[in-house]
Amino acid sequence: MTLEELRDRIDALDRELVELLSERARAAQMIGHLKAATSLPVYEPAREKVIYANVRAANKGPLPDIELTHIYERIIDVMRALQRNELASERNAQAASHAADSSRADAAGHATGAEAPETGKRP
Repeated sequence: MTLEELRDRIDALDRELVELLSERARAAQMIGHLKAATSLPVYEPAREKVIYANVRAANKGPLPDIELTHIYERIIDVMRALQRNELASERNAQAASHAADSSRADAAGHATGAEAPETGKRP
């Protein structure tokens, strides 16, 4: 193969990698939602060890295991940050929803002529 053909091949592989990484990121986001719903931590070192072992077992070269592990360490760091962002977004949405519910309840209480708790008189 020529240099140009090899570079074209690398460009095509890079596009495939981006697609696969995006798919992995979507799966990580879904896991983040499940972790939020079940109060599981984002960081799970035992799971990460399993991932590294799986990657090393699947490695047929030419990358040395340690280099492939370094690449996956970075991928996992990014996915973990994505999950943290998902959890933070969900917490913010829940807090905003709770605040909106409280505001509506306060407004409803005033609109119906509810008594003020301090005096027992109408506001």
